[in-house]
Amino acid sequence: MIQDIENLYPGAQKKWTIVRLDRAIAFALWAAALSPPQALAQDTTLPPTDSTAAAKATTLPVVKVNASRMAISPFDLPAALTIVNVEPTSAANPGINLSETLTGVPGIIARDRQNYAQDEQISIRGYGGRATFGVRSIRLYIDGIPATLPDGQGQVSPFNIDSADRVEVLRGPFSVLYGNAAGGVVQMWSADGTAVPQTTLGFSGGSNDTFRYSADTRGIVGPVDYNIAASEFLSGGYRQHSRVHRESDNAKFGIDLGQQRKLTVVLNRFYQPVAQDELGLTRAQVDADPRQDTAVASQFNTRKSTKQTQLGLIYEQQIDEDDQIRAMVYHGQRSILQFQAIPVATQKNPLQSGGVVQPDTDYGGTDVRWTHSGDLLNRDYEFVLGISADYQHQRRFGFNNFIINSEGVTELGVVGALRRN
Repeated sequence: MIQDIENLYPGAQKKWTIVRLDRAIAFALWAAALSPPQALAQDTTLPPTDSTAAAKATTLPVVKVNASRMAISPFDLPAALTIVNVEPTSAANPGINLSETLTGVPGIIARDRQNYAQDEQISIRGYGGRATFGVRSIRLYIDGIPATLPDGQGQVSPFNIDSADRVEVLRGPFSVLYGNAAGGVVQMWSADGTAVPQTTLGFSGGSNDTFRYSADTRGIVGPVDYNIAASEFLSGGYRQHSRVHRESDNAKFGIDLGQQRKLTVVLNRFYQPVAQDELGLTRAQVDADPRQDTAVASQFNTRKSTKQTQLGLIYEQQIDEDDQIRAMVYHGQRSILQFQAIPVATQKNPLQSGGVVQPDTDYGGTDVRWTHSGDLLNRDYEFVLGISADYQHQRRFGFNNFIINSEGVTELGVVGALRRN
């Protein structure tokens, strides 16, 4: 390359500089005392500059590039925001629970209950600390799609770490910008597709018959960039009656529609066919055998199964340099079947709803907003106007967790008579 440049500019005075930029080496040439006629004489392939060529010139539309959702450093924000970069391939964690990525984030406590029949408990500055199950008082999002139901109940089990790029945690009163009952906000963002397609396969194993399989593929095909991840986790459990099997899938597609328009499609699925619940032990039971389960857990075969699917669409369009519109719509379905250890005598009360809980929930919503940015009195400003609405339809059933067979024997841990509809 250097010899070609010397042939092109024989009369030039040259100075070569080698600059090291991390892993790349850039070569820069500075040419001085080069007269324009000499340069033009060496290149006969330059396009003509007559009026005909000038008339054929086309002006391309302005392309506005937004670097990130927040254009300033999190350290300079008037809110407490922490961004955790996720690198599943280089992390030493198994990548099963969201709590693995939140270690060390100030103001937040993510408790892995060591019981997959109960979802993780997340507390931000005290909000959500009294949640008996799931996540309450904290708004959850996956790629800008709500993961919190309209009634305020949320679960982080559908968060797929294999496809994640980063996790954002917002603490303090600014969380109310994301809606009511928001004591904090936890968002997971999936990575975009890569220019060079890449596929990552993972396998891990451990004690107690614990295995995890994962696969993630990313790339760009024409105007579509994609990131698809799937994982399966199985474990016999440390304690008796603590077996678990769960599957997690997440897919994000970014479609360039042209003319500064983009459509993002987010699809995730969480399936946990079985998660046995060994229940809690007393101090005396732990001292005797920490790996035992309670007697009623085995008697009633306490367990939980969950299935959730969700689809979200986000349309973004840059109208001009200062105005942008964004429209989001999503829909999901979540079903749970949980067997509890409620004594038979207690369930015979006419006001008792039974020891088997089965809520089936359909939910969804939409969000449309217009954003205008500009300059006023030499100060940048941003104005957002929008409307959002969410809906939830839940069918809640209750059954006895026992039946009396034809021989008069009481069988426990089964779906019995309907008690609530």
